[in-house]
Formats: sequence, structure tokens, C-alpha cells
Amino acid sequence: MDTKVTLSFDESVVVQAKAFAEANNISLSRLTEFLLSKVVSKKYRSLDELPVSDWVNMLSEGQAEYVRKNAASTVKKDYLESRRSGKGRK
Repeated sequence: MDTKVTLSFDESVVVQAKAFAEANNISLSRLTEFLLSKVVSKKYRSLDELPVSDWVNMLSEGQAEYVRKNAASTVKKDYLESRRSGKGRK
């Protein structure tokens, strides 16, 4: 049974994924399902274990780079440091 899912992606990723899916005569939904089935088919313990770059290379040209967002504590620290360094400026 199919289930509906609403996802948000970077627009350029969606454009490239749609083109890839169309070139391979598959819907974007089925492509996403295929990639997610790869994720759950093995017992990965962390994001670092996922072969994401292999899958991304199927969708785009060039080397993929996975970047984690900064933790809230790091963002707060960076913000406070920027405020301190900017205090004497006018």
C-alpha cells in the first residue's frame, strides 16, 4: 500500500532529480522510494555510514559533500563571540 509523504528539498536538487527520474522512465516518487529502501535495507547506525555520495552521484555530476548543521550551542557561541568583537565599532 502506498502512503503519501510531504517533503521539502532544495529546488535545484528537485529539478535534477526530476530530470534523472524522467531519463530513467521512473517517477520522482518511485526514485525517492528506491533511495529510502536502500537506507532501510541495511542496519546503518549513523548518517556517516550511509553511502550517500554514491546515490547523489546518480542524480548529479561531481562529488557530493555532506555538511552537518552547527549545533545550537555552537551557533550561540559564535553569535556571542561576534557580538563581543563588534562592541567597540561604530
